[in-house]
Amino acid sequence: MDDRTTPDPYPDLEVGPSKEWAVGAPGILHAMEPALARMGLSRTARLALAINQKDGFDCMSCAWPDPSHRNRLEFCENGMKATTWEATPVTVPREFWAEHSLTSLLDRSEYWLGQQGRLTEPVHKRAGSDHYEPVSWPEAFRIIADRLNGLETPDRAAFYTSGRTSNEAAFLYQLFVRAFGTNNLPDCSNMCHESTGTALTATIGIGKSTVHYDDFAKADLVIVMGQNPGTNHPRMLTALEEAKRHGGRVVSVNVLPEAGLIRYKNPQKVRGLLGRGTPIADRFLQIRSGGDMALLQAVSKRVLDAEDAAPGTVLDHDFLDRHADGLEAFRAHLAELDEAAVLAATGLATEEIDALAEEYLAADRVIITWAMGLTQHRKAVPTIREIVNLLLLRGNIGKPGAGASPIRGHSNVQGDRTMGIWERMPERFLAALEAEFDFPVPRAHGADALQTVHGLQDGAIDVFVAMGGNFVAAISDTDAAEAAMRGAKLTVQVSTKLNRSHVVTGEEALILPTLGRTEIDLQDGRPQFVSVEDSVCAVHASHGAIPPVADGLRSEVAIVCGLAEATLGERHGIPWAEFEHDYDRIRERIARVVPGFESFNEDVRREGGFVLPNGPRDERRFDTPSGRAIITVNELEHLERPPGRLILQTLRSHDQFNTTIYSLDDRYRGIRKGRDVVFVHPDDLAELGLEDGQRVDVVSEWPGEPDRRLPNQRLVAYPTARGCAAAYYPEANVLVPLASAAEVSNTPVSKAVIVRLEAVGADGTDAGTAAGR
Repeated sequence: MDDRTTPDPYPDLEVGPSKEWAVGAPGILHAMEPALARMGLSRTARLALAINQKDGFDCMSCAWPDPSHRNRLEFCENGMKATTWEATPVTVPREFWAEHSLTSLLDRSEYWLGQQGRLTEPVHKRAGSDHYEPVSWPEAFRIIADRLNGLETPDRAAFYTSGRTSNEAAFLYQLFVRAFGTNNLPDCSNMCHESTGTALTATIGIGKSTVHYDDFAKADLVIVMGQNPGTNHPRMLTALEEAKRHGGRVVSVNVLPEAGLIRYKNPQKVRGLLGRGTPIADRFLQIRSGGDMALLQAVSKRVLDAEDAAPGTVLDHDFLDRHADGLEAFRAHLAELDEAAVLAATGLATEEIDALAEEYLAADRVIITWAMGLTQHRKAVPTIREIVNLLLLRGNIGKPGAGASPIRGHSNVQGDRTMGIWERMPERFLAALEAEFDFPVPRAHGADALQTVHGLQDGAIDVFVAMGGNFVAAISDTDAAEAAMRGAKLTVQVSTKLNRSHVVTGEEALILPTLGRTEIDLQDGRPQFVSVEDSVCAVHASHGAIPPVADGLRSEVAIVCGLAEATLGERHGIPWAEFEHDYDRIRERIARVVPGFESFNEDVRREGGFVLPNGPRDERRFDTPSGRAIITVNELEHLERPPGRLILQTLRSHDQFNTTIYSLDDRYRGIRKGRDVVFVHPDDLAELGLEDGQRVDVVSEWPGEPDRRLPNQRLVAYPTARGCAAAYYPEANVLVPLASAAEVSNTPVSKAVIVRLEAVGADGTDAGTAAGR
């Protein structure tokens, strides 16, 4: 106990009832009201008519695919908010840097930083200074080049990438980094879907979705696991509505009920605006956090039991005989599955699991779709392998209306990986890159996101360069990550707007402002376009729609080329200036390096773009060592909850995209004007001797390490699963230990944090009691 006091950061916080439906007319209002207020009618209309159109720009707020027949207004509420956030005409004035020291900015919230407007000129924080100062582009590049070229080895630098980076910029970025001499290419995938890529590549030979957009309407059953489409990718609700209207069923498996999966009011339909909308989830399984692997094994066991009861009638024997290995070992393993352990892990009743198995057995075409609720657990990789197991049993890969469907968050995070943004790219890519550009491409694996933090902590990494994103806010263990970043010699951020990573810097720091996705990119007076890859492997062009917010802004491509020229000079003979002036020249090189892009310049100019080949989906071809899909055996591990503790997950509010906060409201969960809340089941509050509305410190526990603390949070009685709690990301990242990472993928375990709740007094002081202590 101590005598600290923590002021209430959101004194106007309001908590009301949660919603039981999503979108409808309020979705339109909440999308357009801030747009019109901040951008005006003309700018708003111009952008709204261009979002996700075949000749427009790709929305930056998620990677949900576009239907072939698009609405004239093909965007969601949060897509319009993301556009407004980026395309605001408000800019950060030059005086800002003299008026605000970094020390003063440390106390500002992510929301406040983002509201200051667009960045318009490079700024430099000199060693020993507490202020950024404007510098020219050539001077900024010279500083970075000098520091990079002065390193003892290229591996003392790390180059991070956000998933909003275009294919063209990503390809050049990884080319520059590898030409510089390292594979230290951590990216946002390391923190989200790395578990997905790891599991799928090992079992079916490709780390991507095996469905088309149109498959949702053809599915008999869609199982939505660990996912909140209504906030994180709202246009998916339309696809789920189409599935329902074609006779399909939807099952939601999640820790919290989510409004969008209860009922959806499609704002583009009269019935959505005036009627009750469409009930989406036919069944809701409120699972205990971390219990998905046990549930999947239990369903698979029931499928195998049904086959034993009626041999030859349940499993897809033709598919399994032709395309899969491992069935008998899997069958033997599940024969020993402990039902009591399953019930303890899932928090479900036997009847609920039976019902899901019956749904699966009754369906000929099944899609299982998932997001962060599955990927950010210690056993995330084996959990996703169990998804593959269940799908393979009845041949639910490689046929219409069926397959595995991970839903990505960033708009081009999948494309960035395709373009080579990965610290462990396969040999076939590295060899093709080496053959095309004729320099020795490094082969040693580089550092991922968590390893980069450890490298900064240990003094093994001196320079950190970020192509977009907000690394220190997005990564786990906030205090440790920020302390590590302060140990760098130089930090560089390529950004559109201010965020926490500009405030927490190395000894020396630079911010390089870049064009947004919404803005017209002119090179030598000629408009350029870029491309992105969505969650179903579709690649299409993205054209800016409005003039840049300020003169002198450079595109990501131009920034990479300028940095590469300054750092490498004529080394390796790579024509950086040619790439900067004409993006077709970049695509020509991609076509010779990356499979599926052989006619890139021609294909990307086709209306709607093109779809990359996908072995499992297109021809039931599995590019594993054996050439067959792998049914795996995975040992079940029960996540224990010590007495008096809860299992906490981090999550987004509705008015949020990753670490970007659009407003302080989360209206579907009933939260307004604040973010300092922790959601806990009413029965758990009673058991812990706490009350709705009470203030607590949330304290996480990790063996052998000091406690981590998120102070002065308002308890909200909420229908989450028993024994579970939730708090907002990125604020709650402070609770996630760096050491807590998923097996194999090394993804931070942000959905299974053991916490206790310590009561505080009305004035924010420690009340001297601790629930569960």
